Amino acid sequence: MTAQTAFDLIFRNALLRSSSAPVDIGVKAGRIAAIEPKLACEAVDVEVGGRLALPGFVDTHIHLDKACLLDRCGHIHGTLGDAIRAVSAMKRDFGVDDVYARGAKVLERAIVHGTTRMRTHVEIDPRIGLRSFEAVKALKRDYAWAIDLSLCVFPQEGLTNDPGAEELLVRALRDGGEVIGGCPYTDTDPNAHLARIFDLAQEFDLDVDLHLDFDLDPSWSHLDEVCRQTERRNYQGRVAIGHATKLSALPPERLKAATAQLAKAGIAVTVLPATDLYLMGREVTHNSPRGLTPAHKLVGNGVLCSVATNNVLNPFTPFGDASLLRMANFYANVAHASVNEFDTCLDLVTELPARLMNLDDYGIAVGNPADLVVLDTKDSRFAVAELPDIAMGFKGGRQTFERRRPTLFTPRN
Repeated sequence: MTAQTAFDLIFRNALLRSSSAPVDIGVKAGRIAAIEPKLACEAVDVEVGGRLALPGFVDTHIHLDKACLLDRCGHIHGTLGDAIRAVSAMKRDFGVDDVYARGAKVLERAIVHGTTRMRTHVEIDPRIGLRSFEAVKALKRDYAWAIDLSLCVFPQEGLTNDPGAEELLVRALRDGGEVIGGCPYTDTDPNAHLARIFDLAQEFDLDVDLHLDFDLDPSWSHLDEVCRQTERRNYQGRVAIGHATKLSALPPERLKAATAQLAKAGIAVTVLPATDLYLMGREVTHNSPRGLTPAHKLVGNGVLCSVATNNVLNPFTPFGDASLLRMANFYANVAHASVNEFDTCLDLVTELPARLMNLDDYGIAVGNPADLVVLDTKDSRFAVAELPDIAMGFKGGRQTFERRRPTLFTPRN
């Protein structure tokens, strides 16, 4: 049947994680039309050379609006509160063009590092108004040729305690906000904050993605209330929580109970290694805790998880290159992942975050968009371990970037 099919493009000799030998991928009108060995058809060929092809990395949690701020504030901040206050002061002066330029810088780095889907969290409050939102909407439009960008709008500095924030949030939801977020630990009434976020989620029929439990004190948590709201509103499979660093501080039996609670409620967890490790345990003088929730262990016990970027070059995280493969490697190293868990660590930046974002067209499968990236490795088991170059990327069958192999100039005898 495929012998008579006309393709626009054929990826030759692509290794898929699901295949034991390289296959060809036929593309028609920007979508995958066939996957099988040695497609017999005249078309533009892209030789993959037996290297690993992935549908692209998926970043579920990043802040494009407050990236690349180190040149404005130096780095004299340390705690989470310090970071929030520093950005709060700076964002009063953010302009649409400024946010766009900083966000574009990070987006372009993410694209060449193989990210094809992204959820960016955008702060909405009286200090910034809708300026960041307008800038990120423009980024979504202008970079659609390379990446699908989803906007999660949220009140970083509280809701019930911040007059005017809710009205702005509703305006953003009416004007393109695709997910609603929350940050109950900055609100004077965290439960009322959560209730209102879920109210708005139901009103606009949107998923929920919260910043939650971002400290190492296991004596209290907002998780119970999030689970209660999720189950009461039949929102299972539509709620994610980011950070959740308290889970890293729980002894085994309590972690087991919390894991079962998350699985039962259908709540996903996003671990943000760079920020979680940088901000947690800063008050400790020695033998500092890692503050990193064991996502790969939670996955093994029925909890949907992802690993994501969060912040890049700002007071929350003064590092970053928007590479999710590097982030997965970083996570695997710090979380003591064993070799037989490396595949799960790759899942944490591909298949699992796609499920968290409820993406029903993600993956290298017939009918899906021809979005894929090629990694310079011929063994998917070690993609996380060896950090291969991302050689090229395609969006809807159109090439978006290429990275050439470096050349060694060996001395001549």
